[in-house]
Amino acid sequence: MMTAEELARELAHPGAQQLLSGAMARLAYNGPDGFPRVVPVGFHWNGKRIVVSTAPTSPKARALAVRPEVALTIDTGSTPEEAKALLVRGVAILDTVEGVSDEYLESARNSLDDAAFTEFERNVRATYPQMVRISIEPRWARFFDFGAGRLPAFLADLVGGGDGS
Repeated sequence: MMTAEELARELAHPGAQQLLSGAMARLAYNGPDGFPRVVPVGFHWNGKRIVVSTAPTSPKARALAVRPEVALTIDTGSTPEEAKALLVRGVAILDTVEGVSDEYLESARNSLDDAAFTEFERNVRATYPQMVRISIEPRWARFFDFGAGRLPAFLADLVGGGDGS
């Protein structure tokens, strides 16, 4: 994995911070059948952990209770010049909360105007008597900015004329 200093430096990069202020990510985990799954999720970054909230009956909550190792991708950009991505690997800790988790609401508040958020909050409070709060502790992270040349090592080797190893 990474040292704590390397991890902190990677997550503190301004581009990584921009992506962590977003609302959507892709969460990868191992399903009960042993096959990997990738699902889009809303998330909230609290400065130390990435928090995802879900229903207690969700497949991801059941699977993560058994195998808590996860990977996340938060990305943006529709062309190679605009593409930015934050890759994170970590371990999930699950806890059940009564009602709707604060992080779930905070994530929505960042992406909705006041009127839409009020309606959203009313609907989710009526839907969820409980939520599972999935708190992901990053153990490894890497930020890529393809347009600025911050590339995976193998790709930098290819672009720079290396052998890609």
